[in-house]
Amino acid sequence: MTVTAAKAAAKGTTRIGVKGEATQARKVRLELAACYRMFARRAMDDLIYTHLSAKLPGVEGRYLFIPFGMLFDEVTASNLLEVDIAGNDVSGTGVAVNPAGWIVHRTVYESVPDARCVMHLHTVTGTAVSAQKCGLLPINQFGVTYHGQIGYHDYDGPGLRPEERKNFVANLGKHRMMFLRNHGTLTHGRTIAEAFTLMHYLERTCEIQCAAQAGGALAMPPQSVIDSTVKIAQGVGDGKFGEIGFEALVRQLDRADRSYRD
Repeated sequence: MTVTAAKAAAKGTTRIGVKGEATQARKVRLELAACYRMFARRAMDDLIYTHLSAKLPGVEGRYLFIPFGMLFDEVTASNLLEVDIAGNDVSGTGVAVNPAGWIVHRTVYESVPDARCVMHLHTVTGTAVSAQKCGLLPINQFGVTYHGQIGYHDYDGPGLRPEERKNFVANLGKHRMMFLRNHGTLTHGRTIAEAFTLMHYLERTCEIQCAAQAGGALAMPPQSVIDSTVKIAQGVGDGKFGEIGFEALVRQLDRADRSYRD
């Protein structure tokens, strides 16, 4: 890392940092496009059927979403669609979104006022754990720290029927992470960095769990240790959670491929 990059990381600044309403919207576009590319580079996409969204600043009820049929590695800051809460394209491009996909995001935004970003994936290990009755186990630091703070929503077919949306909201509750049973993972955050970092660790913990289960009996921390860790770590996850790590990954992406900025 260069001296300049090190100083920026230490101060919590980002190379995407900008000021002003118009430039803040550009920053959101850049950060969300970067997330799509980072997940693609880690093979965490699922053809064209998973999606990330973000709320645009400075205008009520406007969001960024991937055009239907686009791969994660094709997303750029400029080709993200601007949609309203109903998922209608308000940019006049004539490009559609996946309605079954958008309804998940809409439901979160309508039920969680401080949600600024929603992420939904169908990875192999994330979906595998979503199909396990035990759910996510406290077998690593993240699993222990967030034990009992993850929601679960039972599978009820593709999309969210109106009556199912009530159950979805109830199961999400105050959680920023949720397993959609037999389906995948979901996170939301007060920033894109928060939603991304929660998804990173949620998915990484699923990978650890599947690997550990394949190796034999699990060593579980005592319940007293789990309880004390959860209590001590309640402050983890404030509005700035994940910023420094996210900014580091953006720098890494910039070194590898800056085309997401187009």
